[in-house]
Amino acid sequence: MTLLGQRPRGVAPAAGRPLPGLALAALGVAAAGAVHALLPAVPMLTAAVVLGLAAAHVPGVRAVVRGRGKAGLSLAGKRLMRLGVVLLGLKLSLDDVLGLGWATVVMVLGVVAATFFGTWWLGRRMGLPGDQPLLIATGYSICGASAIGAVSEVTESEERDAAVSVALVTLCGTLAIAVLPLLQGPLGLSDAEFGRWAGASVHDVGQVVATAQTAGAGALGDAVLVKLMRVAVLAPLVAAVGLSLRARSAARGAGKRRPPVVPLFVAGFIGMVAVRSTGWVPGSVLDLAGHAQELLLAAALFGLGAAVDLPSLTRTGGRVAALGLCAWVVVAGVSYVGVLWVG
Repeated sequence: MTLLGQRPRGVAPAAGRPLPGLALAALGVAAAGAVHALLPAVPMLTAAVVLGLAAAHVPGVRAVVRGRGKAGLSLAGKRLMRLGVVLLGLKLSLDDVLGLGWATVVMVLGVVAATFFGTWWLGRRMGLPGDQPLLIATGYSICGASAIGAVSEVTESEERDAAVSVALVTLCGTLAIAVLPLLQGPLGLSDAEFGRWAGASVHDVGQVVATAQTAGAGALGDAVLVKLMRVAVLAPLVAAVGLSLRARSAARGAGKRRPPVVPLFVAGFIGMVAVRSTGWVPGSVLDLAGHAQELLLAAALFGLGAAVDLPSLTRTGGRVAALGLCAWVVVAGVSYVGVLWVG
């Protein structure tokens, strides 16, 4: 089966070929922005994935997505994702992490570890193909689509595996916006505890904001800080994956290409964290970078959404959905216990 956006390795696209797909991605970003403006509870990045998925299956548009737009959408899903991850580093400073307190830091690391290894193990036991277990585990445990994009670049995962993982994580994160606020009262969580719970269990930053803001400004502040602590784990996780792949490559033979321990765009993410930590970056620049990061990730997610082929999911769709539900229960449950432990 031919994958959307896939071409023989080492063959560059013809001059100008990516432009139709990039133009389609730009239209998708504009439409996602309009959806968010009309329905503020729907994050722009979530809308972008859904619109990309729709574009891949609507008659007429589908022909463009799978034809002339294929190269540009693939470019958006990979290259623009890297740039978005780099700019994501400007949202995090070391002072923010240290300000959480060691108990919260330990709680976040425990949530990430339990969710990542539990989801990865279960996905492999369920027989999901390719890198789907690894990518889904990464998305649930750290920062949704951004983390999936980062790890898939290191593992050189098939575009279909990345697209399916992004679609699943986005769906569950969107459901969390509606479900988690309904559980605050029954679970006996204060506003601050609810904010930390949302930050520790919901996937993308936009989804965390949409979920936590229902409990007020204080809850939202705690949620964003805890969420950014999870984002900080992205770089060491990517490095660990890179080291694992290098070890496998060395075992198979010295002639094999060895992937970098830390890809250039992840090094850029770390560099942006360091820049933000200096406190020298003006607020206006941070705001501009934040808008640019959202636009880049929205274009990338539209491209990944457009790579999903729903008919081809019939063989593993049930198992993917089951894994997503189990991973959601794990991350929400472990986060809840952790929040109660921190107090």
